[in-house]
Amino acid sequence: MGRGDDVTSAAGALHHTPLRLPSHHELQDAPRLTYVLRQYFRYTYDAPVQELRHRLVVIPPRRHGDQRRRRHSITVSGADARTTHRRNAAGNTVTRCRAPLVPHQVEFVVEAVVDWVGPGSDVLLPRAALTDPRLLRPTRLTTADPAIREVAAMMTGRQAPARPSSVGFIGHEGLATAERFCAYVHEAISYAHGATSVATTAAEALAGGRGVCQDTAHVMIALCRAVGLPARYVSGHLLGEGGTHAWVEVILADATGARAVAFDPCNGRRGGRDYLTVATGRDYTDVAPTSGTYVGTARGTLTTTKQLGVALT
Repeated sequence: MGRGDDVTSAAGALHHTPLRLPSHHELQDAPRLTYVLRQYFRYTYDAPVQELRHRLVVIPPRRHGDQRRRRHSITVSGADARTTHRRNAAGNTVTRCRAPLVPHQVEFVVEAVVDWVGPGSDVLLPRAALTDPRLLRPTRLTTADPAIREVAAMMTGRQAPARPSSVGFIGHEGLATAERFCAYVHEAISYAHGATSVATTAAEALAGGRGVCQDTAHVMIALCRAVGLPARYVSGHLLGEGGTHAWVEVILADATGARAVAFDPCNGRRGGRDYLTVATGRDYTDVAPTSGTYVGTARGTLTTTKQLGVALT
């Protein structure tokens, strides 16, 4: 068990907690909300596989803005597995599972209790975040091609900096730029499941005009970094059922340092209390919820579900 981890065995108690969706009034005004996350992954193989090495990034952080993680559990079944938990340099909880043999299937059940204890304010960061090269340098998935650079320059009147560094957006300029980028990406990319893959780059997604939430996040990040506005990829959930969601945090100057402001270009709006952050990184690759390898020629099929609601008390 890793540094700072608080894995609990009380999965059964969480599993039976009744959940509901909060009203708009509660999301806006309730001083405190207790969310319960339930997520399920099942990998089924058509033949036994050996030496499974699996990585999960599915546990919300101890603290993120007004989020406070109270407890969580990860249960593994279907294989004799050894599981470890560590926090990486970005503060994300990374779970690694090793199993010498999986005869047919392996299941991961994730449950967490998270309190919202404020209005859903921005995440305060040290001033060094404004010049963090990890938030300014392009990655393979977020590299700006000429089309992205042209859009970014046209919308801001700025050219790409000679090297990855913040170009110093003043006052509300950075916020206004992020809002324009968010609106642009929302209009430029139509939601289409299956049109892209986890390997699709921002340039490819924008050129195709179709994609999912991770694609819109990558395009917005590429636009931001093209003009020296630091930004990071966020993996998490929207209230309700469905799959994992992705959005963007843009890093802006604050009176006491910096703050991360959430934007969801897939839905064309700012983030709020109906968003639960799980992890942040440079792009999808850093925070992929589930990934792994095994030895064997078997084909695997993934089944996954998610439910995020407010505990009924």
